[in-house]
Amino acid sequence: MNKTVEQYDAVINKCKSLFFKKNKDYGTAWRVLRTISIADQIYIKAQRIRTIQEKKQQLIADDIPGEFVGMINYAVIGLIQLQLTEDAPWDLPEEQVSALYEKQIGDTRSLMENKNHDYGEAWRSMSQEGFVDLILMKLFRIRQILNNEGATLVSEGIDANYQDIINYSVFALILQHESTKEN
Repeated sequence: MNKTVEQYDAVINKCKSLFFKKNKDYGTAWRVLRTISIADQIYIKAQRIRTIQEKKQQLIADDIPGEFVGMINYAVIGLIQLQLTEDAPWDLPEEQVSALYEKQIGDTRSLMENKNHDYGEAWRSMSQEGFVDLILMKLFRIRQILNNEGATLVSEGIDANYQDIINYSVFALILQHESTKEN
């Protein structure tokens, strides 16, 4: 498990670095995004990866790992947006954004550690295609929850789906990194 935690933290540190570079460029322009828009942004990235996997051809230079990083950061944005109240300011200071980012990643990492314990790192035997399909399923679940005005009868909420998207994306990046080291 220590190896997984180190790998997880390394992936998150890269995501966080990019997130805060973009925060310097754009500020918190993402505050305007509603839940459906965040889900759509993640969908675009996941669908692009799936299309490349199926067609076995890529015409735009943006790499697949970058798409997983984007899904992680958009899911963090989604979690932050769910936490903020409607009257929260649009423009947030970097210190507050950093604290919110750390809180959401900390909670998501704890969830990963608990699930990883119970599932015995089953994700290490999964395919990249499987991660993408599971992410797409989570996005369709978010859309359905929104169609149900946020209500669920027995299922997890939007936040849990965002956390799973983060964890599946991190796992995909870890496995991709491991496979490139082997080659």
